[in-house]
Amino acid sequence: MTTTLLRTADELHARVRRGSRAVVMTMGALHEGHATLIRAAREIAGPEGEVVVTVFVNPLQFGAGEDLDRYPRTLDADLKIAEEAGADAVFAPSVDEVYPGGDPQVRLSAGPMGERLEGAVRPGHFDGMLTVVAKLLHLTRPDAALFGQKDAQQLALIRRMVLDLNFGVEIVGVPTVREEDGLALSSRNRYLSPEERRTALALSQALFAGRDRHAAQEALRARAREVPATRARAEALSAIGESRAAADAHAVAKAVPGAPAAVRAAARLVLDEAARLQPPLVLDYLALVDPSDFTEIEDDFTGEAVLAVAARVGTTRLIDNLPLTFGAAS
Repeated sequence: MTTTLLRTADELHARVRRGSRAVVMTMGALHEGHATLIRAAREIAGPEGEVVVTVFVNPLQFGAGEDLDRYPRTLDADLKIAEEAGADAVFAPSVDEVYPGGDPQVRLSAGPMGERLEGAVRPGHFDGMLTVVAKLLHLTRPDAALFGQKDAQQLALIRRMVLDLNFGVEIVGVPTVREEDGLALSSRNRYLSPEERRTALALSQALFAGRDRHAAQEALRARAREVPATRARAEALSAIGESRAAADAHAVAKAVPGAPAAVRAAARLVLDEAARLQPPLVLDYLALVDPSDFTEIEDDFTGEAVLAVAARVGTTRLIDNLPLTFGAAS
């Protein structure tokens, strides 16, 4: 398969549509995480369909002092990765092509969800992101668009935009791809020195610590629910391996499921340790949120949640997250 490079909307629209079209939107500097998205798009489009990868560094997403000029532009390498992963075309427009009237006067607003977490740290970022995603959806006219779950808040906002504004497209989230040491794949990883990378591993390690704490608590509660409330207190305590002073099986079974506060605490401990390293990790936020609106969950929450973290190491800012499910005790 030879991947076609397209520079203008006219070139894109002149292509003969065959089957369904799946689109992967990127800012270039492609890596294995993007390749995973493209392969997933290939599966969705099928052999008779078409996969289009967009490569556009969107200036609206970069605030004052952020790395717009520093952001890597590697189109030749991107074309090779896209082709190997199964893309039919790469749409790499210029800024003038995407914003022919200059800085757009009309933009989308991300609303309250766009002001939390990433939006609080990077004001206006999500407005710019949604504006360009909306434009690229109109330009590429896909049946499905795929986005990585590493950018969980971005994915949630795109889904909300598509719902609220009646875009006729399916939004597909693809799980985060990680390097062997656990660091989430990112175009910005290339900026890390060996020492900075060792510190940066605390992001994924903190998430894994929170996940492990959550799994242990859920297992304890599942075991506790198996212990009849009528069993003698001492036998119940022994059955679940708790000290007599802690709680009996009935109390554990009735406790709040998953204890979000404990999950946050387990992750925070790893991040606090990383803050003392050289170079140190500088935390922007650690949050355990409801993915429908990115507000912090309460201790009685049940359902899907996202444990999210963002931090800086040296001059590089990284984000990561893990999905968790908090089940109701019965």
